[in-house]
Amino acid sequence: MKNFAQKFGKFLSGMVMPNIGAFIAWGFITALFIPDGWIPNEGLASIHPPILTYLLPILIAAQGGKMIGGDRGRVMGAIAIVGCIAGSENTMLMGAMAIGPLAGWIIKKFDQAMEGHMPAGFEMLINNFSVGIFGMIMAIIGYYIIGPIMGIILSVLTAGVELLMSMSLLPLVAIFIEPAKVLFLNNAINHGIFTPIGTTQALETGKSIMYMLEANPGPGLGVLIAYWLFSKDKMTKDSAPGAIIIHFFGGIHEIYFPYVLMNPMVIIAPIAGNICAILFYSITGCGLVGASSPGSIIAFMSMSPRPQMLLTLLGVAIAAGVSFVVASPIIKMAGVKSLEDAQAQTASMKAQSKGMASSTTTVKDAGKVKKVVFACDAGMGSSAMGATKFRNRVKAARPDLTVINTSVDNIPADCDIAVVQTTLVERAKKSAPQAQMVTIGNFLADPALDALYIQLTTGDEAVSKDSGENTDPVIPTEVPNKKKVMIAEGIRLNQTPGTKEEAIQAAGELMCELGYVDATYVDAMQEREKLVTTYMGMGIAIPHGTTQAKGTVKKTGIVLFQYPDGVPFGDEKANLVFGIAGIGDEHLDLLAKICEVLEDESVLEKMKTTNDVDWILKQLT
Repeated sequence: MKNFAQKFGKFLSGMVMPNIGAFIAWGFITALFIPDGWIPNEGLASIHPPILTYLLPILIAAQGGKMIGGDRGRVMGAIAIVGCIAGSENTMLMGAMAIGPLAGWIIKKFDQAMEGHMPAGFEMLINNFSVGIFGMIMAIIGYYIIGPIMGIILSVLTAGVELLMSMSLLPLVAIFIEPAKVLFLNNAINHGIFTPIGTTQALETGKSIMYMLEANPGPGLGVLIAYWLFSKDKMTKDSAPGAIIIHFFGGIHEIYFPYVLMNPMVIIAPIAGNICAILFYSITGCGLVGASSPGSIIAFMSMSPRPQMLLTLLGVAIAAGVSFVVASPIIKMAGVKSLEDAQAQTASMKAQSKGMASSTTTVKDAGKVKKVVFACDAGMGSSAMGATKFRNRVKAARPDLTVINTSVDNIPADCDIAVVQTTLVERAKKSAPQAQMVTIGNFLADPALDALYIQLTTGDEAVSKDSGENTDPVIPTEVPNKKKVMIAEGIRLNQTPGTKEEAIQAAGELMCELGYVDATYVDAMQEREKLVTTYMGMGIAIPHGTTQAKGTVKKTGIVLFQYPDGVPFGDEKANLVFGIAGIGDEHLDLLAKICEVLEDESVLEKMKTTNDVDWILKQLT
């Protein structure tokens, strides 16, 4: 049922989100030029009714038709919604969401029925007349049936909202809003329910509180600040400031959902915060003139009427403050629960037949992976952020790798790896059965992304932690840091450059000398280099043995050879050559450190020429 609701919500948002710019334009025109706007202008204010009455419903219906029936469905949807508009006095946003996909489905079925049966030379005639005839029929149905029905439904919903407001019960809707948001139903709530009702109210009064119910960034902000100040888990604490920026200024509310899921009691905090904010807005008569999407403080404030901007901001502060106060003691009293704990807990609830459930798989033939897709519910929020960050991280080592983002139900057929939130993995499997799934709990600092990065750039496979019947390897969800895998004796500075084979040989022989590997591992390192280069970019190479050679590793260890003049690795030169031998995932922590060095150019350049072994050890351990 939850998957169905998520998919339905995603479908609704799929009609609205591509057209959100039109909503923003309408909101700005309303905020600026109506009599109570920032710069009242009667002539320019006359633009906003046609946008609301005609443009927005037509755009939504056309998009809905296109999602089902392609370009022909787009035209069908646009024709059909005009009948709804003419047949009802209400704004037909909800009517557009209903008749647009229906019109697209009808023309799609017609095209399927006609496939292979069209007389040669009559294709264009049949295609054009079919859209015209069926479009006319749908417009008539919209005028007499769908438009009036949707008008009645919208009137009932609006009356219900007004009843709640008159009885001062509207704040209680937060009890349903916040848990639904955490279950990734935010798009269904916002675009399917609140936006149509809010648009109707704004048409009559110039503003609507309905736009403020789900989009307020305050409740999530309070939760994130509480985790930042009081979390006992270091990774969670460190990731919270970045999440605050993305949530509050970027409007990506999905970023705080895992923080709630790791301690379910925390859900009380955003509920309480939103109740207080809605109550405040109800008492003060606040509302926004248009939809705030995404729900950032910038969009939220830009849709506020000029006289109420201070009150609008105060409502956000109230929501954040109450949420923080409620969340803080819950987080303080909680055990050391991390984002990985939340991910593992959610994954275990999804288990079907095994004691340990995970949709995360080892990347096989990492060098052959060409496309990684980050997927979230709507495909425009957290997945875009995650894809951008991972793309920037991996581009130096794998310029051939394509990293994109999309909605979870529209993962492309050529996707090799799909990175999805744990709660969306079942939908992702249906959308892309051919893809390997990597499940994450946090787009900012998730160990699964670290492991994925390492596998894609080095070709290493993560080793399964199962000891029973489950032999499927998984990407590790923890990166232990218990063993010292780099020592001073394993660092060689100011080496004379030769060939890359000589550099790899020297690294392998030193690992053998230090007792990390058997002599046969050195040959495996040379073989590994022939398969896929271990040059990562920015003057760094990380040669290591093949997966089959892991049995020759005695203990985890990493050595470093510094070549100030560079060793040729193909068309590039490596100044730092790290030889790696790892048991399980014991070496991943140091590899993560190496990745951090890549991001600090000054440290990286100094490491290529320094004579200070102790300084290098300090940077990497």
